[in-house]
Amino acid sequence: MQKNLSESDVAERVESLLARMSLAEKIGQLNQVGGADFAPGPKAEDQIRAGGAGSVLWLNDTKRFNELQKIAVEESPSGIPLLFALDVIHGYRTIFPAPLAMAASWDPTVPEQAQTVAAREARAAGIHWTFAPMIDIARDARWGRIVEGAGEDPFLGAAMAAAQVRGFQGDDLADPERVLACAKHFAGYGASDGGRDYDPVYLSETQLRNIYLPPFAAAVKAGAATFMSAYMDLNDVPASGNRFLLRRILREEWGFDGFVVSDAFAVGNMVIQGHARDGRDAALRGIKAGVNMDMSSYTYANHVAELVAEGALTIAEIEELVRPILALKVKLGLFERPYVDETLLAQVVARPDHRDAARWAAQRSMVLLKNEGGLLPLKKDIKKIAVIGPLADSMSATEGSWMVFGHQPAAVTVLAGIRAKLPGAEVTYAPGPEIRRDIPSWFESFMAGETRKPPQTPEEAAAAFQLAVESARAADQVIMVLGETDLMSGEAASRASLDLPGRQEELLQAVAALGKPVVLVLLNGRPLSINWAAEHIPAILEAWQPGSEGGHAVADILFGDVNPGGKLPVTFPRKGSHAPLYYARNLTHSPEGSPMYNPRYWDGLPTPLYPFGFGLSYTTFAFSNLQLSAAQVKVGETLTVSVDVTNTGAVAGDEVAQLYIHQRWGSDTRPMRELKGFARITLQPGATQTVTFPLGPDELRYWSTNAGGWIQEPATFDIWVGGDSQATLHTEFEVVA
Repeated sequence: MQKNLSESDVAERVESLLARMSLAEKIGQLNQVGGADFAPGPKAEDQIRAGGAGSVLWLNDTKRFNELQKIAVEESPSGIPLLFALDVIHGYRTIFPAPLAMAASWDPTVPEQAQTVAAREARAAGIHWTFAPMIDIARDARWGRIVEGAGEDPFLGAAMAAAQVRGFQGDDLADPERVLACAKHFAGYGASDGGRDYDPVYLSETQLRNIYLPPFAAAVKAGAATFMSAYMDLNDVPASGNRFLLRRILREEWGFDGFVVSDAFAVGNMVIQGHARDGRDAALRGIKAGVNMDMSSYTYANHVAELVAEGALTIAEIEELVRPILALKVKLGLFERPYVDETLLAQVVARPDHRDAARWAAQRSMVLLKNEGGLLPLKKDIKKIAVIGPLADSMSATEGSWMVFGHQPAAVTVLAGIRAKLPGAEVTYAPGPEIRRDIPSWFESFMAGETRKPPQTPEEAAAAFQLAVESARAADQVIMVLGETDLMSGEAASRASLDLPGRQEELLQAVAALGKPVVLVLLNGRPLSINWAAEHIPAILEAWQPGSEGGHAVADILFGDVNPGGKLPVTFPRKGSHAPLYYARNLTHSPEGSPMYNPRYWDGLPTPLYPFGFGLSYTTFAFSNLQLSAAQVKVGETLTVSVDVTNTGAVAGDEVAQLYIHQRWGSDTRPMRELKGFARITLQPGATQTVTFPLGPDELRYWSTNAGGWIQEPATFDIWVGGDSQATLHTEFEVVA
């Protein structure tokens, strides 16, 4: 295939293919089969040979890809190649920070470069299609899959969504180093009741349009080739049978021309959810809603032919769903290059620039939460360091959740990173008591590693606790590495509490009581309620799940080779019971801070432990000279906001200038603050840079409940610019009719 093949050329090839395909083959293109031993359904080879498969998932074996592709190309009736798909979320072999961590960089080039590397490695393995990016907005930190997205804000989330699509797909799908992106889970999945994975979602159209859909719209604009429908009920209609989402919004309003795949078994699961009467009814509802490909429930394979024979579906409806699948296979060049060079992967994953990129991404993603007395950066002449905590030498916790099938952890742990940074120091290590989920994850049956070990006995835990305390007592500097294991966040990993699991806080208190200088490094996939640490520990670094080079990146920051500049993409609540807690709330008749009905809870402050957009540096910054290009603009016009940012400290560093607005009145009440611009900049000591932001119809409009549509209206607007969502530098402007 030639690069940049015209749409008319693609369409012509697709129609030629359809003309020679039987109905059974067309239905086969809508069927995604499992390639793993645990997958349900008939043997993959038999389905492929009969032309009954359009795609294969749950397989990560380059040789096997070629074997199955050979059957498809040489033995199936029309010789249509397969799409091989896998969850490549934040890296294939080289693991980058988890998506929530990359969002903390507030730098879209971080996820774009990360997914460029992920695509190169995955494609070298024989994978054509990744089930990423996950771009669900999540405002409830208890939800396990918050780690896979960009946090709570639609403006930041949209920027990160588009960046990931660009990273995976590049400019041309024919590029043999690119893969198809899949924007998921469409839509509203991150707002499940109680933060419980898979539970129902109830969102007004106003909430959907203003908060949860913008990242998906950005993914369409960036060219995302595929979408994945979500598991849950949205307003009592399963997302995989939801015509409002999949046809009206995605295709009719946004003009999406790719294809939609269900989440695993989701078409068939509409029977379990009480939406479909039986498998036949589920297939009919999925087709009518616009789900092109059934992920391994075999509901289409078992019932669509029957539905066509009965007249409930037409061949034209089936062909409508098949066309974009075939079109993407043409655009990828699979008909010309169906096989992968089995020697290529070893060459690609050996590229040193991939590990360099992972280290750079981890450095930019970490957030300094506290640095009392300038404890950080640490001096490199320390003689005795104790590294303590159950995650300090855990490769799996460092790389994080959602690894590809068969991945063997190969991360530089925090312990290893510190030892490499200070080869002449005495670095002791004590994990302390282990941490485990109270209820194991069903993912554990697919994975080997720490979670498969027998649990510690109480006596073993007590001995481990005491050994950790004694190790700290003998050290000059203590670095505690605490948080969550990889299986404590992600799918099927929602929590009722946001406290540090196990005895970690107890261990932290015991070590702090020794009077040694203590630095806390957090490895985690969600905000945690670290109230005691925030009050008593002088230095806290949020490292998230930092990936393959995470330990080196942590050491780079702790010892001053890198100045941290990340910012929180999500609010840190004081308690899990405060969730959902987010900054963009509406004003009430009794605003926070007023004497009436304040605070909202009588048994504790509901204010954030750390606000959205927060993050410290080893230097300081000042914002000044906030200027507008006009104090008044008409509806539809754009004004420019500028601000001077000055590095007022002694070392070079990064600051993220953040612009927030508030519409004071209108047809609907508006959030007290909304992010509408950001820019990460690097400044030398004493240097000043002017940062500018546009504010126009795209930033000022909103979906109105009263109007039942998108509006921009005359009003007075507040503007704040600063280093987090509580910025105080303020001005205002007017929009007039």
